[in-house]
Amino acid sequence: MKNNVNWIYKVFLLSFILSMFFSGISSVIADSFNNVILVIITLVVIVIGIIFDMIGVAVLTSNEANLHAKASKKIKGAKEAISLLKNSTKVASVCNDVIGDICGIVSGSLGTVLTLEITSYFNLSVTLTTIIITAVISALTVGLKAVFKNVATTNSDDIIFMVGKIISFFKK
Repeated sequence: MKNNVNWIYKVFLLSFILSMFFSGISSVIADSFNNVILVIITLVVIVIGIIFDMIGVAVLTSNEANLHAKASKKIKGAKEAISLLKNSTKVASVCNDVIGDICGIVSGSLGTVLTLEITSYFNLSVTLTTIIITAVISALTVGLKAVFKNVATTNSDDIIFMVGKIISFFKK
């Protein structure tokens, strides 16, 4: 029970720090760049959320035996991938709940800034522009997450192995 409470505190703190980091960066970027760059940054945040959501699903559906075979051949990244699987609940929680949700919130915030910029520049209705931008961000996020959850379940071993390779690259 104590270990579970410690995990909750860690997730809370990690969420708080990452949220401040991403919100701070996006606020600075939103104030510094034009609308085209703001749209691109919003799309990048959405894609980051989708990638981490895909990793979170893949880590829960991956087959550890396939990765042990690669680890026995000393293929780089296999040990790290196995480590991810051994901590699959925590990895999925961080990927889906922490990073994925923060990206959703930040993309919504960027959408709000974008709405204000567009309405003032083109003298449009704030309500209508808000509805359209919110709908586009929501549709992209939910639709693409649905597509990539399917990709994650059918290619989970490859995805987790790729993540393991990335982690092994940064370990040095």
